[in-house]
Amino acid sequence: MPHFISIFLKRYNMNSLNSGRLLNDMRFWVFLFFVIRLYGITQPPLEIAHNWRQTTVTMVARNFYETDNNIFHPRIDIGGQLSGITGMEFPVFNYLIYLLSLLFGYDHWYGRLINLFVSSIGIIAFYDIIRRLRNHKLAFYAGLILLSSLWFTYSRKIMPDTFSVALVVIGMQQAVIYLLKGTNHWRLALFFLLTAFGLLSKLPAIAAMALLPFLLLNKEYALRLRIRIAVLSVFALFPACWWYFFYIPYLNETFHLVHFFMGKPMLVAGQEITSQWQAAFAQFYETALRYSGFVVFSGGLIIALRKDKRLALYALVSLLMFLILILKAGDNFVRHSYYMIPIIPVMAVLAAFTLVNIQSKKLAVGLLALIMLEGVLNQQHDFRLKEKDLPLLNLEAVLADFSATDELVAINSGEYPTPMYFAHRKGWVSSNQMLSDTTYINELSDNGLKTIIILKRSFGTDLLLPYAEVYNDADFRIYKP
Repeated sequence: MPHFISIFLKRYNMNSLNSGRLLNDMRFWVFLFFVIRLYGITQPPLEIAHNWRQTTVTMVARNFYETDNNIFHPRIDIGGQLSGITGMEFPVFNYLIYLLSLLFGYDHWYGRLINLFVSSIGIIAFYDIIRRLRNHKLAFYAGLILLSSLWFTYSRKIMPDTFSVALVVIGMQQAVIYLLKGTNHWRLALFFLLTAFGLLSKLPAIAAMALLPFLLLNKEYALRLRIRIAVLSVFALFPACWWYFFYIPYLNETFHLVHFFMGKPMLVAGQEITSQWQAAFAQFYETALRYSGFVVFSGGLIIALRKDKRLALYALVSLLMFLILILKAGDNFVRHSYYMIPIIPVMAVLAAFTLVNIQSKKLAVGLLALIMLEGVLNQQHDFRLKEKDLPLLNLEAVLADFSATDELVAINSGEYPTPMYFAHRKGWVSSNQMLSDTTYINELSDNGLKTIIILKRSFGTDLLLPYAEVYNDADFRIYKP
């Protein structure tokens, strides 16, 4: 993507610096936030939140590197005696980690860097879309709000959420430029590829396509151009539909391992949401843009309903599309903040709309600064690692004396896969109660279990078992059943 890279890395001339326009340049802020988030970029996925989600990503990437690089057979390490092949998001993100590993050897943190890079380009594309369709001021405010939103921390996690939305946003940017200029047909190809891979990476990224109907119905653009975009949009949906609704069930049935969450029946999920409506609603003001951002976003929606019906309709269509996601996720929406990511760009636009309608520039800038400060300061904890989990970094070395890398193990981490990733083994994750059941252990032994790992602090508690104990320290107890 040389075009985007050139935009992102373009040098500022001295006139810009001398005239004080640097702070008004979106590229400067994207670069600044990029550099800030390089802090701790190589750290393991043991920060405060979402270790589970990150280590399933890294498992798949590492298995591409060590076991089988077939992109259509993503593997996790917690399938017991099974192959580990299972249905999940199409592993575009995981495969990029694998490709970097071919050059430099495997390391998990490549995922952080890939996500940060693509997500930063996504911000530039987001700004550029709004600038072309509206104006610099609205685009600039919206871009800064998005930068400091939940996007700030998730864009450096080893997760496909901001990555997928960014790909779709960059694709939409290409569609906008093509409609405005009507030249450079390679932009059509980029629109198709980026949108298709974004949707494949994570289906909720489709919320970023809410702008598309408004572009296609806009008679200011040539009909032939709109038809081309419409046709390619439909074709961009096909790979994701095939993967999520046909191939994932095939993988689950063929390889007998169900891992990926495909949502719940809307009636069931709707009942879960309504029973927890306060917690669900809190995701919008406690999570997405924080309190100040939510207030300003709400103001923008009200102002748009009065002064800009097209913007209000776009926001409502986006929120309606997002509601479908909520009604599929159910209580998972309440428990996982990253479900909010697809709707945050829309919230950022409406919040920015409030700011551009404030006559006092000082007040507008002050509110913007408040939103950004509150957003960033409430996410800084995600740069720190959980101290009690740090012993997991030594687990593989501890196991080296008692377990071959190809031997199956059981770990008392409940449903959490994180310790299995750091053990660099395959096998089962189980509760203390399950591991205390001799019938269960006998069944696992019949399927190849060789070692039981008891985590005393991180993701587990100590457990005494009637088997040969081969290792014991403050963090781990290891048995040979």
